[in-house]
Amino acid sequence: MSKVVMYGSVSVDGFIADEKDDPGPIFEWLVSGDVPLDESGEVKVSPASYDYTRQYWDQIGVTIAGRHVFDLTDGWDGQPPSGIDHVVVVTHRPPPEGWDAAAPFHFVDGVEAAVAAAQELAGDRIVEVAAGDVGGQALAAGLVDEVRMDLVPVVLGSGKRYFGSVRAQHLLEDPDVVIQGDRVLHLRFRVRR
Repeated sequence: MSKVVMYGSVSVDGFIADEKDDPGPIFEWLVSGDVPLDESGEVKVSPASYDYTRQYWDQIGVTIAGRHVFDLTDGWDGQPPSGIDHVVVVTHRPPPEGWDAAAPFHFVDGVEAAVAAAQELAGDRIVEVAAGDVGGQALAAGLVDEVRMDLVPVVLGSGKRYFGSVRAQHLLEDPDVVIQGDRVLHLRFRVRR
């Protein structure tokens, strides 16, 4: 079964965006370097961030996101981001009217169903769960194996929380990866079972 990883960039006070869904300086690290991270050439990071992030991105088979993120990105125009094979969207609503049913997007009701569908689609590749409400729900349900975060040196003060509405304690192991890039600290924690 594939590993389930909760992932996102986060401010030092635990937010992934402000109240209006604007990440602001949280993604500054993705344009602060000299090494292109993808074929667009718009995303450029430090060599350390490239080595860590590119290797991770290449292992992802499926990303799970909520309907809110799907709507904010206009469904990535029907193309999964960063070369990912499939996107599983957690939603209680049907796909948007006119949505191309052949696009590699799968709409499911509930985080448990999303993880099950994603693991089947991913095979032995990583299932990535976007940080925020859906990621927090997956963590609370005991479905997350690892938490990865790109910690950026900014304090937002308020906004959308990295772990969504998680209110219970969840223990993580000590970080087994700590990599400093430009304007970012990459961290990886296994979830304690």
